[in-house]
Amino acid sequence: MARSEWIGRRGLLAATAAMAAAAVLAPVGAVAAPAGPALVVPQDARQAAVVRALDRVAQPLRTTEPGGRTADLRALDGMIGDATVVGLGEATHGSHEFFAMKERLFRHLVEEQGFTTFALETSWSGGLLIDEFLQGGRGDARRIVAEVLGGSPWEREEFVSLLTWMREYNRSHPQRPVHFLGDDLGAPRLGDRIFERVVSYVRGVRPEALPELDGLYAGLRPFDDVFSYLRRPVAERRTNATRAQAALDLVTASGTPGEEGHEWAVQHARNIAQTFAFASFDLADRATVAVAEQLRDRAMAENVTWWQRRTGGKVLLSAHNGHVGYLATDTFLYPKPQGSHLRDALGRDYVAIGFTFDRGSFLTNDEVLGGGWKSVTVPPATPEKTEHTLDLVRHRDYYVDLRTAPRAARDWLNTARPTYEAGSVFVTDPVPTLAVGQAYDVLIHLNEVHAARKL
Repeated sequence: MARSEWIGRRGLLAATAAMAAAAVLAPVGAVAAPAGPALVVPQDARQAAVVRALDRVAQPLRTTEPGGRTADLRALDGMIGDATVVGLGEATHGSHEFFAMKERLFRHLVEEQGFTTFALETSWSGGLLIDEFLQGGRGDARRIVAEVLGGSPWEREEFVSLLTWMREYNRSHPQRPVHFLGDDLGAPRLGDRIFERVVSYVRGVRPEALPELDGLYAGLRPFDDVFSYLRRPVAERRTNATRAQAALDLVTASGTPGEEGHEWAVQHARNIAQTFAFASFDLADRATVAVAEQLRDRAMAENVTWWQRRTGGKVLLSAHNGHVGYLATDTFLYPKPQGSHLRDALGRDYVAIGFTFDRGSFLTNDEVLGGGWKSVTVPPATPEKTEHTLDLVRHRDYYVDLRTAPRAARDWLNTARPTYEAGSVFVTDPVPTLAVGQAYDVLIHLNEVHAARKL
């Protein structure tokens, strides 16, 4: 498919489903005096108390750029603790500082804390191709980014830099290589190689079942263009989803459970089945669209959990704030984000880190099903926005542990307020609202961001 046709699943679903009514800004409550009539605390006094509380615990961030000293990240190490999966969000899909900070933190976690995997909300099959390159496969980072991430928010110089570092690290540390994981469904494409991996496994362990498997996958493979596929009748797509699930059941019943080849074949077949289930939704039925998006977040969490438990390594998970956190701004499409599923599965072994920013530029694609990515610039946050108060803290860029922040700050952070947020599509009506204190364990706030660098 043409690279310009890529769009995030968030943008696709937002374009085809009716959106829930806008959440309203929670009113500021009154504080009761010990006696006599209630005393309403002025907004500026309440804000000053919040800023003072955050000033006491905010940890300054030296830079978002990778390389150089990382002493400023030591406090973040303590906040992460022994977590085996760390979700690192992004308030937009197209800001340089978010992408650069992900590389900086990943390098630090690899070198100082033993992390071994960078996971991204891109397709499982695409992630396999990137990982093959990192383990010594042919090509160069720029070509891999263009071919595998082409047209996506991550077709950027920042990801060329990340993959270049990861490949060089592997060359000098062959005994402990780092890996790349695509934890998402197979959109915009699965590609034929993932089908062939499943078929090859069954051919080797249960050849008598091969004709049945070939029959189930006939007409499903290679699934190279989700947008063309979604134009097919709903009944046909639902039949195909049933066939993909039957293929998964067949593969699961083949071979020896727990054996390496079996586990990988089942995982590949599971991703195929998840993809066809996701693509069976009815674009005219917003309830069905919501079910599909909920399936996606659950599947991404399952894929990350499977990888971490199978490999035993620690994972830095890169995705939008609305996926890594415990709450999203759109509670209709995302009532239980990936981060919430990971917390259920891993408990304290999962830590969610969100990003906010006060002003700046980012890339977005408002044409939804076509067009290219363009730069959008937003002014400093207005007083009603969460970021306005966060930007009054004495450090220009900083991070804070929301779980242990002083009470005055926690109470304020736990109230939903308007916030800056942009996925593939930048929506300003209704204005997104979020209680950041409930959404993340740790928050990184940046004063200003700039558009990510196109290849």
